[in-house]
Amino acid sequence: MSADLIIILPELLLSLFALLSLLFAVYTSKDGIASAMLWLTSAVLIILACWIGLTGTETNIAFDGMFIDDGFSRFAKVAILLAAAAILAMGEAYMTAKGLLRFEYPVLVALSVVGMMMMVSAGDLMALYMGLELQSLALYVIAALRRDSIKSTEAGLKYFVLGALSSGMLLYGASLVYGYAGTTVFSGIVQVANNDISMGLLFGLVFLMAGLAFKISAVPFHMWTPDVYEGSPTPVTAFFATAPKVAAMALFARVLHDAFGAAIADWRQIMALLSVLSMFLGAFAAIGQTNIKRLMAYSSIAHMGYALMGLAAGTVLGVQAMLVYMAIYVTMNVGTFAFILMMEKDGQPVVNIESLSMYSRREPGKALAMLVLLFSMAGVPPMLGFFGKFYVLKAAFEGGLAWLAVAGAVASVIGAYYYLRIVYLMYFGDPAEEGLNGGQSPVLWMFLIGSAIIMLAGVVNMFGVDATAANAAATLLD
Repeated sequence: MSADLIIILPELLLSLFALLSLLFAVYTSKDGIASAMLWLTSAVLIILACWIGLTGTETNIAFDGMFIDDGFSRFAKVAILLAAAAILAMGEAYMTAKGLLRFEYPVLVALSVVGMMMMVSAGDLMALYMGLELQSLALYVIAALRRDSIKSTEAGLKYFVLGALSSGMLLYGASLVYGYAGTTVFSGIVQVANNDISMGLLFGLVFLMAGLAFKISAVPFHMWTPDVYEGSPTPVTAFFATAPKVAAMALFARVLHDAFGAAIADWRQIMALLSVLSMFLGAFAAIGQTNIKRLMAYSSIAHMGYALMGLAAGTVLGVQAMLVYMAIYVTMNVGTFAFILMMEKDGQPVVNIESLSMYSRREPGKALAMLVLLFSMAGVPPMLGFFGKFYVLKAAFEGGLAWLAVAGAVASVIGAYYYLRIVYLMYFGDPAEEGLNGGQSPVLWMFLIGSAIIMLAGVVNMFGVDATAANAAATLLD
């Protein structure tokens, strides 16, 4: 038991930190220390990320296979922790200015991160569900954090209702898998699937995939995304677009390869369909958007389609491509949302894309950084985003899915339109009557410029992320 507890020590420490922070805040000045709690939580997340990234080198199994600590889970955990820390730091000024910074906010983010860490290390269907629900319950609450806003309340309610539906589908699938496999442990399920994968087991797999597809907002389980992204406070939207996506994609890979690695031919068709639908819907639906947060929602749907392309390949290169893509995606989104948080007029947030007309004249530095990030999202070389897409397209092609790679290239060209439209507005649009005149936060500046520099400098060696991702993928498919 003590050996098991040592393996889950990062999760235990973060859980204890969240609980102690909650108790301390309740019995002291509550919202009066919310800002200090937020910065402390961000620091704790960074420390944990460094600890996990710099220490573990081997695979450790805890609680009879329910928890797996390997290179794959550590890669995902570092990405999750750093993304959550960055979003907390970025959103502090916004949440304070809008009167939304309550002591519950950093606690709920920390608890959701615990759930995500559990998800990526899950080796059992019950552990999977525990992590998934811990993450989801915290996210439902922070989506509706702006209590005086109808849109925010609607966002929280819609996320909760549709999230409950997806959880029901996932549980039904887990029940079917348990019924036909006789076990909930992934290592036991894969042995049964190796011998003979029955129709009941396949149906269970389909329901599991449907439940997980909701968490990454893959088409046709995307319907919650635009409204939740628009209605939630912008820092919360930024959080939704980063850490939970990494956790859900990593969990997807874990379930498919650890539990159903013997049925690649069966599930890769579903993955390919989810991928192509997500890419094209995200590309077409974003074209007509005027609200930048809704545009980012459809952008995230399209990006998840590309990440799913890597998984659809069913190979080590496919998993590596997915991990590299998610790391780049998170970095791009951190910078983009830093820019969105700086979109202000007389102290009020602005989300209308048209307000960016001729923005380059007023803020040339910000406009240039945003241009780099938008080009990267569109997959324009030599930005790092191009190499992310190249990785997944290569994985799909070499995995025997040449048609999917071609579809991905076409979707990328279509999707480039709405990114380039923002660039056009910033540099060549008609001067906006109500131009932006705020957003000078040094923290946001740092994240915006930092992300843009990474997108440019990362083309040299990707800061070693591709090599680390290759090792992580190898441990998953070993």
